[in-house]
Amino acid sequence: MAKVCSTLLFLSAIFMLISQAISQPPNFLYQFCLDKGNYTSNSTYNANLNHLLSSLPSLSSNTEIDNGFYNVSYGQNPDKVYALGLCRADAKHEVCRSCLSNATNLLTLLCPNQKEAIGWYDYCMLRYSFRNIFGIKEDSPSFYMWNRNNVSANVDEFNQDLRTLFDSLRSRASTGGSLRKFAAGNATAPNFQTLYALMQCTPDLSEQDCSDCLGGVMGGIPNCCNGKQGGRVVGPSCNLRYEVYLFYDPTADPTPPSPSPPPSLPVSPSPPSTTTPTTKGKAVDEIISEESLQLDFDTVRVATDDFSDANKLGQGGFGAVYKGKLSDGQVIAVKRLSKDSGQGDQEFKNEVLLVAKLQHRNLVRLLGFCLERNERLLIYEFMTNTSLDCFIFGMVAL
Repeated sequence: MAKVCSTLLFLSAIFMLISQAISQPPNFLYQFCLDKGNYTSNSTYNANLNHLLSSLPSLSSNTEIDNGFYNVSYGQNPDKVYALGLCRADAKHEVCRSCLSNATNLLTLLCPNQKEAIGWYDYCMLRYSFRNIFGIKEDSPSFYMWNRNNVSANVDEFNQDLRTLFDSLRSRASTGGSLRKFAAGNATAPNFQTLYALMQCTPDLSEQDCSDCLGGVMGGIPNCCNGKQGGRVVGPSCNLRYEVYLFYDPTADPTPPSPSPPPSLPVSPSPPSTTTPTTKGKAVDEIISEESLQLDFDTVRVATDDFSDANKLGQGGFGAVYKGKLSDGQVIAVKRLSKDSGQGDQEFKNEVLLVAKLQHRNLVRLLGFCLERNERLLIYEFMTNTSLDCFIFGMVAL
């Protein structure tokens, strides 16, 4: 146990050095490095790929041609490279440009020397390949994400309302034309909730291919998200998302936004079919984003019985530790950091995201954080046989 805590203290000590030394684009929601061939660093393919990817942000900076979709190729066979960039259609121009810039910088780093790769952010997708990928419907690789909160009642009615909304958006998106195939809208769900959803295809698909693609991702919802208040299914050619809060540009829908969203939990990619190539997707515990880690204060307060003394496990120099239980039954340890740490909110979040990536089977696992009402909370998985020191002096020394 002493060795585990020593390791945690060592990680804490190097946090500031790492956070200052590492400057790279934010992580993808998910990415796949496809085993379809390799290239060397001094090859013509590598030169063509670098040239092509460097051109995407400059293309997206031209507002006169900007529809949030770019399919470009460069070079001659067998070293020709095809690249496709798609921004979410409700994304602002500068958001689209920044998203694609981050994607072009990150994808080759995560998939070095591989001729085909794909990565997704919340607001954009980037693909590149040695083969022609334009105008071709592809259903894999794909991945799911879901909202951690369950529908409280009338699940069947909720599912039917969701299906009706999806059917309407599917028709609108698939008939959107060659510049944009996107639709967003809302519907009333049980208990006076409002359902919000969007669907999008790459606009180089035919109307029929887009409709078929969206039908496929709709079919994935029962597998990942049945009874959940939100979810998304994302593939190379199309994607969908739904939530019970407004998550897309409100100019597309005049309904006012709901309160801040609950966090979403990413899950593993959909199982490959017999025709799906072997992929190297990110492991589930590597899909870390601020949205997936942040918990609201009231959830933690309820879990710890309002930080009651009965649930207090101990006190350290960085704050008190409380035992708690989430609504799904998971037992947690909550470190309530001292308010005089002197660290800024963004610095705190950056270090939390970094900690979450430094997981090891012998370390106490960080589940999330809370940054509300002048509170800084770290939420760990509670391990019965773990020394209290590992929670008090654990991964993040703030």
